[in-house]
Amino acid sequence: MNYDVNPFTAALASGKKQIGLWVSLGSNFAAEIVAPAGFDWALIDMEHAPNDVQSVLAQLQVFANSSTTAIVRPDWNDPVMVKRLLDIGAQGLLFPMVQSVEEAKAAIAATRYPPRGIRGVSTSTRANAFGRTTDYFDRVEDEMTVIVQVETQAAIAQAEEIAAVDGVSGVFFGPADIGADMGLLGQPMAPEVWELIRPVSRRLAGKGVAVGTLVSDLDFATELLNAEFTFVACATDAGLLARAADNAVATIRGALD
Repeated sequence: MNYDVNPFTAALASGKKQIGLWVSLGSNFAAEIVAPAGFDWALIDMEHAPNDVQSVLAQLQVFANSSTTAIVRPDWNDPVMVKRLLDIGAQGLLFPMVQSVEEAKAAIAATRYPPRGIRGVSTSTRANAFGRTTDYFDRVEDEMTVIVQVETQAAIAQAEEIAAVDGVSGVFFGPADIGADMGLLGQPMAPEVWELIRPVSRRLAGKGVAVGTLVSDLDFATELLNAEFTFVACATDAGLLARAADNAVATIRGALD
């Protein structure tokens, strides 16, 4: 059995635009609802969602039966958690709050086997079909997506150096945390936030770096994808559910005599 090509890694490398969904409900049943929708990628979140390794595994199993590539955001740049997520078959990781070149290098090292990194070796995991994927060790580094998230003004100032770290597949801008760092807590769409992000995202894209983000405004998500951004999550599963529930109640209440 040969290692499968990771379509998301290939898309980022080629500049093919990727529409994503943030998955935060922590439920494999909820994942079954959204997996057939046709998103190019989905982010299973462990930082701000009630997920653990078991719930992530269940959701990875769901997305494996769809055309959507599921990647995982661990709750921190923790090599032990990274090892476990890769062993259960995560095809990519998004590392939160990467603040420096050193932290980006640490993230990459956690995803690489010795001598290139520090990932522990197991010869029988879900990731290698329990030993059946004969070229796993040869190909896993090339197929894996590793994205680093810049979320502060200080990180943005170093974004080009961070992006140049060997093994980084893309740079993700976190507008909510960037806004908070600027004194604009709860205002991820503030013009000042994007006036800081866009010159850097354009420079990175000009150097061939895949840049991504999460925004819940569909028009703005489209604008970003039509410009320099390669991968944009345009909604969260929790947000879609909340808005649909609110709209249903408001529609009925507004129509009552």
